[in-house]
Amino acid sequence: MVDSPAARAERLLADVPLVDGHNDLAWTLRDRFGSDLDAVDLTVEQPAMHTDLPRLRRGRVGAQFWSVYVPSSLDGHEAVIAVLEQIDLVHEIIGRHSEYLALARTADSVESAFEQGKVASLLGAEGGHSIGGSLRVLSALQRLGVRYLTLTHNHNTPWADSATDEPVVGGLSDFGVRVVAELNRLGVLVDLSHVATTTMHAALDATRAPVVFSHSSCRAVTDHVRNVPDDVLERLPGNGGVIMITFVPAFVSQTVADWDARAGGTPPRAALADVVAHLEHAREVAGVDHIGIGGDYDGCADMPDGLPDVSAYPRLFAALLERGWSAADCAKVAGRNVLRVLRAAEDVAADRS
Repeated sequence: MVDSPAARAERLLADVPLVDGHNDLAWTLRDRFGSDLDAVDLTVEQPAMHTDLPRLRRGRVGAQFWSVYVPSSLDGHEAVIAVLEQIDLVHEIIGRHSEYLALARTADSVESAFEQGKVASLLGAEGGHSIGGSLRVLSALQRLGVRYLTLTHNHNTPWADSATDEPVVGGLSDFGVRVVAELNRLGVLVDLSHVATTTMHAALDATRAPVVFSHSSCRAVTDHVRNVPDDVLERLPGNGGVIMITFVPAFVSQTVADWDARAGGTPPRAALADVVAHLEHAREVAGVDHIGIGGDYDGCADMPDGLPDVSAYPRLFAALLERGWSAADCAKVAGRNVLRVLRAAEDVAADRS
């Protein structure tokens, strides 16, 4: 009897840690509950959110980059205070739920947590404004467990251009290049989601370590400024980096993106098949060694049909297997590619030459 794609997907994700690049649970908890963990029980399903601990288990999530997001409306010391509060909240979540979660700082600790049946919990700082223009703050964030820095959010920083703002520095300023160098020194991943195409190229020119796009998709499939153009995807093999395909409807469906731009009429729906199309395009252009998953659950109001919450990852991998993707290639996309990138960043940081 031949196993179904669903059964094969479950077995795959039981053997290989699924590493998701971006989840905004921490900001949702801040926004809805004032960061009061006594006000919400994450050990039971929370239908008003995309994420809770039972659905993480059902979704076979092996490792999660928890976003310690700060809106770009905050700046300077306010942004630094907010990111420290977000980091503290994620640490509190992990501490309260140690039977489900384990803090992870390295690729090895991800694999160790996975072997213990826990979700390895990494931190990703979304928005370079959260360092307050200080490399010392960046170093402090690394000591607190931050493992990637998204160079911008929706607005420019003084040293990097955002995809959704008017360009100012033409990619990276001299200080922006220093930020990339410091990230390399610290072993923190350079995250190029949210940045302008010029910033993507400038960062790829500057970095000694592989980059990630923690939650972006392909611009050739869906023409949205938050997506990655092919000329950048083509550079990933030379850099060793990974695009972690996101599920955000406006980023994966041209119909939704077009509706979003005009904001009128009944909103269309994105679907799981749209996400598959982006994975297949990224495989064609960048290669299967340079793809991952970055769902962005709890980072937007809605998700594609078939991918409603964090329990849905096995469905996505079942769809890939059904389309003829090999188990080995699916394992790379699930987590092996990103673990390789983490190890490469650790190696760069260890090499002081």
